[in-house]
Amino acid sequence: MPIPKKVFAAILPLALLAVGGCTQPFKANVSRFQALPVPAGQTFAIQPVNVRNEGGLEFAQYAGLVAQRLQAYGYRPVEGGVRPALQVHLDYGVDKGVQKVVSRASPSFGPYGFGYGPYGYGRRWGYGSAFYYGWDPFFYDPWFDRQIDTYTIYTSFLTMTITRPDGQHVFEGKAKARSLDDRLTTLVPKLIEAMFTNFPGQSGEEVKITVAPPAKR
Repeated sequence: MPIPKKVFAAILPLALLAVGGCTQPFKANVSRFQALPVPAGQTFAIQPVNVRNEGGLEFAQYAGLVAQRLQAYGYRPVEGGVRPALQVHLDYGVDKGVQKVVSRASPSFGPYGFGYGPYGYGRRWGYGSAFYYGWDPFFYDPWFDRQIDTYTIYTSFLTMTITRPDGQHVFEGKAKARSLDDRLTTLVPKLIEAMFTNFPGQSGEEVKITVAPPAKR
């Protein structure tokens, strides 16, 4: 039984809204090399790799998230200008994106009714006549109209290196992810969460981390 055009027009926006409203999990590739000391209250300080982020409010927000994670593992932020036992070097960013073009079929209604394929079985309305049935090489394919979607995929990253006062590296980590979003305020917190999942991790191993979307209220 054909779907009336008015009914389909009402259903389609609801379907698009449902898809658009779904919050997708965040997936990142994380690689870590580590020789961290057993947490015993060692002090740490966080500084940006990029000098342009020095003293920035945005960097301070991300550094605060990293500090919370380190404290949860037993390290503590340095106080009073004392030289920290561990120096954390933090960097992050997102590229300009790569454009993707995808051709897809989507349901739609043509000017004469509905059908399946330009050379297949069809059904259409004539001018003041009954339905027309049969094979029509010129029959418009209204059910599966080809559409072109263009979108941009961005690659974001977070790097974190921890060193001793003598410059020796005790941790090197990098998290990378691809998304349709290029907002650092959204991406960096998720990259930090991925970096600290099962922290400090097995040295030399690259793992795929999935960050669950926020719970619905």
